[in-house]
Amino acid sequence: MEIEYIFTLGELFEKVQLKPVFPDSKTFVDCTPKTDLSSIRDRYNTEKDSKDFDLTAFVHEHFILPKNYATDYKSNKQLPVSEHIENLWEVLTRQPQESHNSLIPLPHSYVVPGGRFREIYYWDSYFTMLGLQVSKRVDLIENMVDNFSDLIRRFGYIPNGNRTYYLRRSQPPFFACMVSLLAEEKGENTIVKYLPSLQKEYDFWMKGSEALNADNNYNRRVVLMPDGHIMNRYCDGNEFPRPEAYKEEVTWTKDVADKKTMYLNLRGACESGWDFSSRWYKHENDFSSIHTTDIIAVDLNCLLLYLEQTIAKGYELSGDSGSSEKFKSLGNKRAQAIQKYCWNEEKGFYFDYDWRENKQKEWLTVAAAFPLYFGVASKKQAESVSSILKERFLGNGGLLTTLQTTNQQWDAPNGWAPLQWISIMGLAKYGLTDLAKEIAHRWMDINEKVYENTGKMMEKYNVVDTNLKAGGGEYPAQDGFGWTNGVYLALEKWMKEDE
Repeated sequence: MEIEYIFTLGELFEKVQLKPVFPDSKTFVDCTPKTDLSSIRDRYNTEKDSKDFDLTAFVHEHFILPKNYATDYKSNKQLPVSEHIENLWEVLTRQPQESHNSLIPLPHSYVVPGGRFREIYYWDSYFTMLGLQVSKRVDLIENMVDNFSDLIRRFGYIPNGNRTYYLRRSQPPFFACMVSLLAEEKGENTIVKYLPSLQKEYDFWMKGSEALNADNNYNRRVVLMPDGHIMNRYCDGNEFPRPEAYKEEVTWTKDVADKKTMYLNLRGACESGWDFSSRWYKHENDFSSIHTTDIIAVDLNCLLLYLEQTIAKGYELSGDSGSSEKFKSLGNKRAQAIQKYCWNEEKGFYFDYDWRENKQKEWLTVAAAFPLYFGVASKKQAESVSSILKERFLGNGGLLTTLQTTNQQWDAPNGWAPLQWISIMGLAKYGLTDLAKEIAHRWMDINEKVYENTGKMMEKYNVVDTNLKAGGGEYPAQDGFGWTNGVYLALEKWMKEDE
């Protein structure tokens, strides 16, 4: 059977998503058609105008619903959290398989986050790997790195996830971090092995930079800054609703005049992983003012700095000193740009930068910890960031994501495992271990508390009122959960080693 994709079904797709037949827009695009889609489309066109036509019944007749693995697993709340997570690795592991739906097949086994997320996710996977390293599952780490390398070979970049509807965007580029993690286990030559993939990913993020000039200062994901530095933004370049969130995005843009620009910025926010957050707003509490593509994201540029440094190391190990020096220079220039455009001396904190307005954003976010994690900050800057994190961001259950309380999931009162890890390890890098340990203690406590009550590890947590569940966003809170599991195990190990 030749594979088509459900999100190309035209009217049938729109009707199913907008009715909606399923409460979650992602469900339909993950379904498997029982026959070829052209036959289903013809059948729909024949039957749709009949008086007794039932769209929901039609869909269930012609499509196989995606399996929710989480509902099949019953945890034992009597087990310690770490043992529960060890047991979950197999539950969350997927084997290579043929695909007759939107899933992009991968050559090796991999770990999915859990819940509605039935496929691999790019930046999630690095934090999952932290736990796999503690569990001594180096085989699975290597399989996942090989899968990502395969995606880079096939598509030129790592998609948001291995679904066809994710092919238009990537996610925060943690591939270099993954390779370095694997190198800790298998030796430095690991970096040389994956050097072609690292280079190709870098080329993807920097594509269009050679065409930048004073009259054309942005292209794809690159922006030429006023002083000649090149920095990066999130932007997938497409101006239509995401298939997996079709109803939500059509609804959000209903009263917006420039729908295409809003779709572009919604997609940019999804590429950032922070979907969605007031971080991307132009005006406080105004979701319609989302302008992600205007923003030089401090975390993205720190990640690309690390990619440049890792490529430089790879070329050095392979004996290509010329290429190594080139990437060292690129990394040094980016570090200078991060300090110039994202550091605010008066406020003592790192901020995103609005390149269109040529000024820093005003919102404080925990993304300011990325320059610490990647060693960009001076000791004085790290101490200043530390003070603000402690005074403004530290809740009962860990660090807030932003200081804005909205109905968006990447805002207060929510906290997220990857951002706890980046912040804790960033602080520890500068010897600020008292705060690092306090954050880790509070975060692990809320993980344990929710587990004791539910038997589950969650995607995110309410770090202000630890008696309440986290909320916000376009879908319900998910359990599983890959990166929470990974960060918990890694923090537990770190805390024990530092005693």
